[in-house]
Amino acid sequence: MNSDSANQAPASVAFPKNIKSFVKRAGRTTTGQAKAFEVWGPQFLLTYAPEPLNMAKAFGLNGQETATSPVILEIGFGMGEATAHIAKVRPSDFFLCCEVHEPGVGALLKRIGEQDIHNIRILQHDAVEVIDNMLPLGSLNGVHIFFPDPWHKSRHNKRRLIQAPLIAKLSARLKPGAYIHCATDWEPYAVQILEVLSAEPLLQNTASKDQGGYAFKPDYRPLTKFENRGLKLGHGVWDVVFKRI
Repeated sequence: MNSDSANQAPASVAFPKNIKSFVKRAGRTTTGQAKAFEVWGPQFLLTYAPEPLNMAKAFGLNGQETATSPVILEIGFGMGEATAHIAKVRPSDFFLCCEVHEPGVGALLKRIGEQDIHNIRILQHDAVEVIDNMLPLGSLNGVHIFFPDPWHKSRHNKRRLIQAPLIAKLSARLKPGAYIHCATDWEPYAVQILEVLSAEPLLQNTASKDQGGYAFKPDYRPLTKFENRGLKLGHGVWDVVFKRI
């Protein structure tokens, strides 16, 4: 796709005002997490600002105008277990991670410090606003959305994060050949995710029809304790991976 077509991508598609990329959850920040904010926050926490993010500066590439490594956006990392794992097995990639849940942010900062991880930056802010105001078109090499809130009740399905307007925004910010990887353990949501991504004209499914449209779990995504427990109980997990054409 040529640059003119990319510039015409739907960068500002309206997203329902009652939908956010997060749900406020109960939880108290532990002493260790609070200490991580104090010790590691200044280096790894970014400040939200309604202006394009300088990736090179954000990831500490002093003197460089552009990021030299692929940039992956993660929306909602929970307690950061999978995020830390992926950052370690993909040390040449940069991970820009959005999460508003303070204990989760503190937990990931703690993992960063304890595991000596340097390729993660965290924005403790609503990802929808980050996408709209900080991420230019064609600035991302990938997007991870793992186990978003499924909103099980039918009357709450409209609150689900993965809907056509958000996917249009994300697709416009992907470079050609970049990917979106979603995972869920709730089959009705997996069906919706597959339908939404299939309907986006800028995306193409990486999975074959023989796989039912669902991808094999990429090696970089670990099995979390929660996921392992579910699999032992017979629950399924569905990965959906599409690429920007």
